[in-house]
Amino acid sequence: MNFLTRAMLSAFFALALVSATRAQTQEPAPAASQPNDLYSLRAQAEAGDAQAQFAVANYYFRGRGVAQDYTQALIWYRHSADQGFAPAQNQLGNMYEHNFGVKTDYARAVTFYRAAANQGYALAQYNLASMYENARGLRRDYHQAFDLYRKAADQNYPDAEQEVGYFYQCGFVGSRDYAQAIAWYRRAAAHGNSNAENQLGYMAAEGWGQPQDYVEALSWYYKAADHGNADAQENIGYIFQHGTGVQTDYRQAMSWFYKAAGQGNSNAENQLGWMYQFGQGVQPDNGKALAWYRLSADQGNQNGINNLRAFTAILKQYDDSVWDAANASATDAAIVQAQRQERIQDLHRRINELDADAAQQDNFADQLEHTGKKNDAMGKIFNALGTIGAVQYRQHAQKDRAEASTLRDQLAQTENQSQFSAIVPAP
Repeated sequence: MNFLTRAMLSAFFALALVSATRAQTQEPAPAASQPNDLYSLRAQAEAGDAQAQFAVANYYFRGRGVAQDYTQALIWYRHSADQGFAPAQNQLGNMYEHNFGVKTDYARAVTFYRAAANQGYALAQYNLASMYENARGLRRDYHQAFDLYRKAADQNYPDAEQEVGYFYQCGFVGSRDYAQAIAWYRRAAAHGNSNAENQLGYMAAEGWGQPQDYVEALSWYYKAADHGNADAQENIGYIFQHGTGVQTDYRQAMSWFYKAAGQGNSNAENQLGWMYQFGQGVQPDNGKALAWYRLSADQGNQNGINNLRAFTAILKQYDDSVWDAANASATDAAIVQAQRQERIQDLHRRINELDADAAQQDNFADQLEHTGKKNDAMGKIFNALGTIGAVQYRQHAQKDRAEASTLRDQLAQTENQSQFSAIVPAP
């Protein structure tokens, strides 16, 4: 779910504005104090130490020091979770929610999150609250979500503190209370939450719960942007693009939009398309406008989709040479970087799907291989068929893993290319 979004129409084009994406933890929580040596941890894990099992699983999940292997991660997380270790239970929920090595299964994710949340584990309380809020595996229930966010927030978990502020801002469980929202955002910001910093900027810009103050808004946006928050970077760009409380400065606007777009921010990509289409601080460039609109639309950004559709219709009103020229491959370094970022996200998605399918095929094979054996004639037929089926499932799993391995090589190469900062062209 996104934070509140502002929108503004100019002619028949839509300009995307503020949208602070809410955090969803996908990394396992750090293990309790354990040796850093995987071999030492493995020995402890095999001896039944739940924390060591969790730590070993983290190595495989992250692919740090060993090849990333979600199957091994799942095995060790399950060993740890079976002993009631809350971080492992939470991480299993995370893997089922986000398709890490297993098919997405919100119901199972909820089960694991709840087991950990019932032990008072803040991250699981936060994740379970998110499931209630977004109706994943559960009926949407803002009151349950709020109670769980508050429990995690009372343990000083910053993302939960920010969510409590958001619930007060939106009035999900009562009347809107901007004073409470600001108080909780400030608390989360003090704990380093950049989304809360961004929201404090938004509320200052809107004058919610305080006098409208663009100077304060920019101050909060800058803090969030310095912490790498792409939404804040996009918000700063928007302020300079439209001269909201400051002098219009297209050069500044474009610089901030490039920073946000470099992190895959679809609103910033849409805004760059707009600036190139209408020549805001740059010479109009149909090719770059089209490329940025496409990048935004590819992420499902509705404003990007609308602008791409409308701009395409305009270009096609002319002779084919205008469309062909605009449709040529973009050579802008920042566009290439954004395209690379899009490819990285797509590769991650495809690898996760292949890993999950491989795990499912292995599970089917296990079920066939462990089916009770019978010695009568009919039983022998079924046993033979089961063995054949198991082999087919294993071959399917092996094929999936081989393809995933190839994609991982492509991912490593693409990510290595992305280590070089995109060159931001001067307006």
